[in-house]
Amino acid sequence: MSNEIKILVIDDEPAIRKLLRVCLEPDGYHVSDAPTANDGLREAISFKPEVIILDLGLPDMSGDEFVRRIREWSSTPIIVLTVRDSDADKVAVLDAGADDYLTKPFSAAELLARVRVALRHAHPGEESAIFVSGPLEIDYAARIVTVDDKIVHLTATEYSLLRLLARHAGRVVTHTQILREVWGPTAVEQRQYLRVYFGQLRKKLSSKSLREDLIATEPGIGYRLLTSD
Repeated sequence: MSNEIKILVIDDEPAIRKLLRVCLEPDGYHVSDAPTANDGLREAISFKPEVIILDLGLPDMSGDEFVRRIREWSSTPIIVLTVRDSDADKVAVLDAGADDYLTKPFSAAELLARVRVALRHAHPGEESAIFVSGPLEIDYAARIVTVDDKIVHLTATEYSLLRLLARHAGRVVTHTQILREVWGPTAVEQRQYLRVYFGQLRKKLSSKSLREDLIATEPGIGYRLLTSD
C-alpha cells in the first residue's frame, strides 16, 4: 500500500485518533487527524485526503452538517464512526452524502476492509462492462446476471435494484436512496416495496458456494451488496 494514500481522521477523543493511526499506518496509509469538525474542514482543504473517517459525536457540529458542507466542494469518500444506536442518525448522515459507517467498537480488519472499498470507489479505474464479485457476475451490456455460472432471470425492477447495489458495492445504500433511484422521488416512504423485492432477489441470487447471502440487510437503514476482495 502506497504511503501516498492520505486518510484524515476527525474525532474528539485522542485515544480513538491514536487507535486509528495504529490500525492504518502499518498498512502504509499517511494519516492526519483533527479533534473538531471545523479543524477537520480546514485540514481537508490543506491535507487533501483520499478518505475521511468522521466521528459523529463531535462537539462543534453535527455529522450530517459536516458531510453536507464537505459535499459542497468535495466527493472524497467519508466513513462515519458512531457509538449511537439510533438508525435515524446513521440514515441522516448517509443521506447527507457519507459513503459508509462503522459502529464502535470495531475491529481493525473491518476498518481496513471499509477503507479499501472506499478507495476503490474513489479510484474506480476504467469503467467495466462486467461486474464480478465471488459467484455473481453482471454483464451490463447484455443485461445478463449469472450466479455460479448459471443465468438468473430477474424482473426489470429486480435488475435495477441489483445494478444500483453493484454500483455501490461494499457500501450501504439507504432505503431512501434506493426508493428514489428505482421508483422515483414520490415513493420514498414506500419501504414495503423493498422487503418484498429484496426477499425475491436474495432467493434468486443464492449460491451454494457462499455461507451468507450476497445482499446484507442493514436493519433500519438499507442494504449492502457484499464483495469479495
